[in-house]
Order: sequence, then structure tokens, then C-alpha cells
Amino acid sequence: MSLFLNESDVRQLLTMPLAIEAVEEAHRELSLGRAVDVPRQRTRLPQTALHILQGALPGCDAIGYKAYTSNRSGVRFLVHVFSASTGVLRVVLEADLLGMMRTGAASGVATRWLARPDAEILGLFGSGWQSEGHLEAIAAVRPLRRVKVFSRNEERRAAFCAKMSQRLKIDVVAAGSPEETVRGSDIVSTVTTASAPLFDAKWLSPGTHINAAGSNSLIRREVGEDVLKVSSAIVVDSRDTALKEAGDLLPALEKGRLSERALVELGEVIIGRHPGRSTPDEITLFESQGMAIQDISLAVRLEALARERGLGVELPYGA
Repeated sequence: MSLFLNESDVRQLLTMPLAIEAVEEAHRELSLGRAVDVPRQRTRLPQTALHILQGALPGCDAIGYKAYTSNRSGVRFLVHVFSASTGVLRVVLEADLLGMMRTGAASGVATRWLARPDAEILGLFGSGWQSEGHLEAIAAVRPLRRVKVFSRNEERRAAFCAKMSQRLKIDVVAAGSPEETVRGSDIVSTVTTASAPLFDAKWLSPGTHINAAGSNSLIRREVGEDVLKVSSAIVVDSRDTALKEAGDLLPALEKGRLSERALVELGEVIIGRHPGRSTPDEITLFESQGMAIQDISLAVRLEALARERGLGVELPYGA
């Protein structure tokens, strides 16, 4: 039977360790040539845009897509997964929480493979809902001692710090400026909708790892060319996706100041094809745009848990 899981079902099943496991496997399968991922496609109207990500993980018997609409009233996410071998619909999931968690998990996986093992101070730009998953994922892979948070809205920043301090039992504090956020941080993460770079490369300490998670179109930029110049490794989730929508990278690529050959896929680091970080003093950068196979890998795990625990409802179509 085809299964439908709503947001409440997903919330009962989904954990950050599960999301990190799923995302890491998706990247490993892609770099081993055992997965297919199609960069995001968009259909735009004056009021509404439709966004579709497609992919396949044959090892999980899964092929599918995530579709979401965005307009002034909000964003609505659905993931559809079919059997790769039979074409039968397996599961449909409401994917607001799923998407937030897998986005955070991608930065968690990148941090696991690229940040120094002793990294314990995080400078975080952004205090929205996406930042919650991002911080939780990094805390799951590194023993964070202190988190400095900067965002435009001072009230939201304070509420975020209080909430995440209580949830994660670590010191999460509001930073007074972008420079304070970056200086002395072992990891710097950006989870914003910024249209201009958020910090200067000269504020970075040797050995810093950077996660840039908000720039998924040409009009968005969180990281400047000065940061690209000092980064020994520029890691992307997928070259094809990065070349299409990595707003932080596209201007430098177009000017010839960055070569496509310089981009390393995260999966290539995971399987040992590329070293990622070679020395403790190198600065590393992960550019995250999001991939269908991340959603699909997590969706099949949630489907299995739902069937085991009797959650969800049977759909009257898809067989």
C-alpha cells in the first residue's frame, strides 16, 4: 500500500542522527555512481513559484521528487517516493520539517568531514527556523562549547539563543556584530536570505570551517570572493547544482576567478577521493544548495519507521 505521512507523523519519527545518516549515505551513493540527482527546476508566475527536485537511489529501491510552492502566504512542501524497480508509489510525505532537518544535516555532514576535530566554537548568522536545525546538526558532530549568533532582528536573536541554550544544554549567546560572530570561531555558518556577503575574510582564524547554507540563487550571497580566495577546499553538495544556483560561487566562476575544477563534491570527501581538509590551519568552505536524493534518502527511512510503528494513512492511489 502507498502511505501518506503528515507533519505530525514526521515529527514523531524524525531525529537529527537519522537525518545525518540519511544525508551522508545519499552523498556517498552519488559519488560512487549509484545515485541520480537533477538540479532544482522552477516554474514562476507573478504570484506563485513551483520548485521541483528529482532524483533516484536504486540501492534503496527509490526514485522520486520533492515539489514545493512559494508565494506570499507561505511555502508548502511534499516529497513523493516511488519504487525504482516497479514504479509503484511508496510514500508521500509533508516535508516542511523534513526539509529543515535535512538542510541542517547536510551542514552537519560537511562539518563532520571538514571541520577540525577539536572545533568547539560556532559563529552562526541567522536566527530563524532553519538555523535551529543547522545548529542541532553541528552540535551532533562536534562538541560545541559556545555558539555566537548574529541576525538582523535583535528580539528574535535573543529568543533563539534562549531556546537553543535550553534545548542543547550549551552556551548560545547573542553576538553584537558580524565581526564578533566570526573572530575566534572554529566554525562559521550562514543560514540567511542575504543578498550581500555577511563577513570579511580577514576576520577568519586559521583552521576555520565555513558552512554557507542560504545562497541558492544568483540574487543571494552570503560569502564574498575574499573568502573564496582564502579557502583551501571549496566543497559543494553537487557540482551540477552549484553551477546552476550557488549565488556565492557564480559571480567568481563567470569572471574566471574560480574554476569549476576547483569545486569538490561532499561525497568525494566522504569516500576518500579528495582529502577535504589536509592541515589544521586550512580554511574550508561548504556550499549547500540542497538535493532531491537527500530528501529521498531520509524519506525511505521515515517510511520504514512509520510502517513499523503503524503511523500514517493508506492512500487510495499509486498501486
